[in-house]
Amino acid sequence: MAKRSRKTKIVATLGPASSTPEMVKALYETGVDVFRLNFSHGNHEDHQKRISIIRDLEKECGCPIGVFADLQGPKLRLGTFENSFVDVTKGMRIRLDSDPAPGNINRVCLPHAEVMEVLVEGADILLDDGKVHLHVVKKGPDWVETEVIAGKRLSDRKGVNLPNVILKSNVITDKDRRDLEAACTMGADWIALSFVQRPEDVAEARKLVAGRAKIISKLEKPSAITHLHAIIELSDAVMVARGDLGVEIPSEKVPAVQKHIILAARKAGKPVIVATQMLESMISSPRPTRAEASDVATAIYDGTDAVMLSAETASGEYPLEAVSIMDRIATDVERDDLYRRIMDAEHPDPDKTSPDAITAAASTVAATISAAAIVNYTTSGTTALRTARERPEVPVLCLTSDLVVARRLQLSYGVYPVHTEDVDNFGDMVKKAAVLALEHKIAEKGQRLVITAGVPFGTPGSTNALRIAWVE
Repeated sequence: MAKRSRKTKIVATLGPASSTPEMVKALYETGVDVFRLNFSHGNHEDHQKRISIIRDLEKECGCPIGVFADLQGPKLRLGTFENSFVDVTKGMRIRLDSDPAPGNINRVCLPHAEVMEVLVEGADILLDDGKVHLHVVKKGPDWVETEVIAGKRLSDRKGVNLPNVILKSNVITDKDRRDLEAACTMGADWIALSFVQRPEDVAEARKLVAGRAKIISKLEKPSAITHLHAIIELSDAVMVARGDLGVEIPSEKVPAVQKHIILAARKAGKPVIVATQMLESMISSPRPTRAEASDVATAIYDGTDAVMLSAETASGEYPLEAVSIMDRIATDVERDDLYRRIMDAEHPDPDKTSPDAITAAASTVAATISAAAIVNYTTSGTTALRTARERPEVPVLCLTSDLVVARRLQLSYGVYPVHTEDVDNFGDMVKKAAVLALEHKIAEKGQRLVITAGVPFGTPGSTNALRIAWVE
């Protein structure tokens, strides 16, 4: 595979519209770097088939491909109504209770004891992606009486959001546990944890994963933003999941929250994905709206590692067109002088360690001598992550003998991972770096490479050497 002309990565969701070997290959060739499997839909057999298709493609193209399994998390929903729906008006009262009988204009079942336990007078409840807003005015042992603040209609099994309410129950459901185990067995590189509320949720997921995959924490609850830095510290990557986040916090606050999350993740050296409704209209249209194109561009100007497509590629009518336009937007933004100034203006301070000093220096040296690329030799991927944190102008050619590490690095900004055999000494590594840079079209003859590695080899976190080499 020829290297991408952009450094921002593209994540695409596989689904009914995109699960044949031909379509997966076409999506990859159009620009997808990492594939997402949404465990809210489909069964384990479906997901296993998709991973098998991806791994076959990986062998065919000779390039590692990342896969992440997105867990459903706790889905809160209303019960049903006698006539499938009721019309509501501002000021009317409706009781939410535990009675499973179909509801009416006066009451409806909220079949979640854990929700009833934490709701208090004054709490807000948002239904149907925020279209209906209820306010709790009275609480009983297994019911709450609410007043309609806004909205027109409630129908069967609509979703429930609870802004500023922290559930005492675990965010990892029984279904999630089964899905997590299946995804790890299938060889998913990342597990995405939905509705993270607090650092303890990530810690529990890490115990269940037991080192078999890396963890992406999806930030879609106000409480997660409150604990942002602690959650980032415990996670391997984070996702700005703007769907539920945009329901639970005021819409006008989402852009600023997005910028803060991206900056915090970058400072920590953790990959960050911006997701949800990026090119939503392309589910049924061959072209995005100007607002959507601007939204994708904004995430890239913010410095995100990756942007994600959901229904656009999983069930939309124009999956290839959605990937293509996202690729073109990213490429154009990264060529803008303003983008480069923004990236350079927000360089995080390196940690006071030898590896960070070397990786920060590598980015500066590469810019000074107009090198074709920065080359990392890494066993754990840490060096590549610290290099990506610098948002260098040139690609990061990451050489690793661990295929799993190579797959995971596909999510990181500007990193071009190559799975290659181990080397015994620095001299051999320099020769191999030059050969592979030429082979993968990262560099041309006569160009220079800035190479970092740890000596002795095979010791994670030991980056202590920097060298400039010519491609011959």
